[in-house]
Amino acid sequence: MRNILCIVILTLALMIPVSASGIVAPSVPDDVQNLMPPEDIGLGDRLWYAITEGLESAQPAVADAIKLCIQVGATILVMAVLQKFPGNSKFFVDLAGVVAISAILFSSTKSMIALGAHTVSQISQYGKLLLPVMAAALAAQGGSVSAASIYGVTVLFDSVLCSMIAAVFVPMLYIFVVLSIAGAALSDDLLRKTSDFLKKTMVWCMKLLLYVFTGYISITGVISGTADQTALKAAKITISGMVPVVGGILSDASETVLVGAGIVKNAAGIYGLIAILVVTIVPFLTIAIHYLLLRVTSALCAVFSSKTISDLLNDFSGAMGLALGMTAAVSLIQLISVVCFLKGMT
Repeated sequence: MRNILCIVILTLALMIPVSASGIVAPSVPDDVQNLMPPEDIGLGDRLWYAITEGLESAQPAVADAIKLCIQVGATILVMAVLQKFPGNSKFFVDLAGVVAISAILFSSTKSMIALGAHTVSQISQYGKLLLPVMAAALAAQGGSVSAASIYGVTVLFDSVLCSMIAAVFVPMLYIFVVLSIAGAALSDDLLRKTSDFLKKTMVWCMKLLLYVFTGYISITGVISGTADQTALKAAKITISGMVPVVGGILSDASETVLVGAGIVKNAAGIYGLIAILVVTIVPFLTIAIHYLLLRVTSALCAVFSSKTISDLLNDFSGAMGLALGMTAAVSLIQLISVVCFLKGMT
């Protein structure tokens, strides 16, 4: 009877660390709370709900982008007509076109860059709330080494990338747009080459950070996961061999503890994946719609416009594409990290 009582007390004590009351995924920002799906439906339905709600919320961006593209197309058609009149200088017609198109697109491009920077900040701030929860849940499951390595690497790369975006990439994007306009207006090859260099530098830096992040987290994930599995196996053997009478029972009970922690971790991780998608989807779609429609407009108008105007349109769409890439890069880091936490100790 005494042994049974000891078993019950020790089993209850082992259940305490897996209480889910302290391991709850943080709520999403209030401005996207309406996009969160109900929690009583399956994962696939929750993803579909978030995507459809995001598409519906991004519908106004389609009308805005179409309006901009119509204005650009009309301007290029006017330029094409003016160039047919004898005596009109091609240089001055192109200059007038550059000024008109820049006036149409600069405000929109600036808004897309600002939207991308704001979204990056939102994703990073949410990640700072979510990742400690995931790390605690994974550590409770026995993956303390994996939790520390994934959390540390993610925080490092997220901080570096977000700092570079705020302090370097966003100012460089504005400089890129200004240089592109100046290069098109003055037909200056040096300004165009400088703007191209800035664009390639930003693309190269973002790709490098993502390559290093994915490579490093893959290596550390394998090493830390092996270390955690070895430590857990050693701990179970020690409990089974050293605790008299109930050692074997306690060793088996530890499996229940780990399963409970895994359930908590998976619940928080799935919520986190949906939350990151919800925070990202509307800004991502808004920028993507403007980017794609402007690229289509540039391709269609290339038949009527000069190379100067065509290059300018490509530069404006390229600036939107870079803003889209910044948003996607930070989201990807957070999503990869959450998936790694979910994969840990499974």
